[in-house]
Amino acid sequence: MNVEELIWQTDDIHKATELISSKLNKPVIIENKNFELVSYSSSFNDFDQTQQKTILSKKCPIFIIDRLKKEGIVQRLEKQPTPIRVEPMEELGFYQRVVVPAKHLGHTMGYLWVQESDHLLENSEFEFLVDVAPHLGKLIYDTYARINAREGRREELLWKVLHHEYGSESQFRHDATLAKLKLPERYSILVFSVTAPQYKYQLDYLERAVEKFPLRDKLQFLKTEYQMVLIVHGYAEQEFSSRNIARSFIEELKEGISEEAFYHFLIGIGKEYRELIHMRKSFLEALEVIETANFVSPRPETMPREFAKLGVFRYLATLYEKNSSEDFFSEDLLRLMKKDMESQTDLLWTLEVYLASNGKGKQAANDLFIHPNTLNYRLKQIQELTNIDFNDFNMKSYLYTELLLLNNVPAYRQRYKDAVEHR
Repeated sequence: MNVEELIWQTDDIHKATELISSKLNKPVIIENKNFELVSYSSSFNDFDQTQQKTILSKKCPIFIIDRLKKEGIVQRLEKQPTPIRVEPMEELGFYQRVVVPAKHLGHTMGYLWVQESDHLLENSEFEFLVDVAPHLGKLIYDTYARINAREGRREELLWKVLHHEYGSESQFRHDATLAKLKLPERYSILVFSVTAPQYKYQLDYLERAVEKFPLRDKLQFLKTEYQMVLIVHGYAEQEFSSRNIARSFIEELKEGISEEAFYHFLIGIGKEYRELIHMRKSFLEALEVIETANFVSPRPETMPREFAKLGVFRYLATLYEKNSSEDFFSEDLLRLMKKDMESQTDLLWTLEVYLASNGKGKQAANDLFIHPNTLNYRLKQIQELTNIDFNDFNMKSYLYTELLLLNNVPAYRQRYKDAVEHR
């Protein structure tokens, strides 16, 4: 049986690579259509610098890919089935080589690269590459089909635990072991949800951001049409490490896209847990943050992204329903709104910022971008118009909650405006 027949009979792409290399007596590398390493001939150790980098990083260097595109090599590979000889790029450590596309079912699955070291390939060897390329295309396809099947099983297990379809942690661990699913020793669930259907394309950018994240190995993700769910792995002995990694990823994403694009995401982080069976709990916590953000339509950075810091925001929807159904209003806030509407003052906003700073005048003045004396004047106006006692903690807590609704929920603010106009 000749080498070509052996290649066609094997279903192991690594064995096929070695057979091709031995037939040609040259180093061989097989990449997928994204120029990521699939296989290489381990029996040869005289790879050039570019191929060495490909083997080490599992992907062809980006500057080589750009050069190949610039010179039209990639475009030619799509159009012609025959091998292409690529001239050396010595300044880049790229020796002369031959490349042939590996196609299956009419689609390019990847590329077969043969480094031409001491002598050029002959016509018969070109014909050999053309003959075996379709089988390599099928082997690449089968390789990724198996990987996708494993990934699909892993995703299925994660969705099941998130949807509370496991009765015990031991059963989940057993199934995860069989699927070779990496399990965290501590974790938080991080969820991104687009603010409107027309922004769902941004999930593709989010996926690329995951791949580029320096701690990529700490992130597992699941995608739906409008959401991405990330299981953020923490360090076993570092409490809150998964939360900190989630924060870092969010900040890196924010720096990488425009402010407008960033605020097309609603973001929620569930609490950190160690028991895997609590994965659903952290997931629901992250979703609650997103549901609350969607309800209040907060000003950017106003509302916490972490469930552990959500505080009174958790109860705004309930309070909204209760106050609306009972037609309840704060008389103090109605007076301040009336003053703001008549005199173009900012007393309501001043009061919220002052309460949010826990009564720290200097901080409130800085946040409002006004002089402390201006703040003191506004606070004096507030006290003259209302019965607000800044020494009464219960009153301050209530007013702050009501102001969050008033300044963040448009329908609630409209209720107050209508009440002012009818008085």
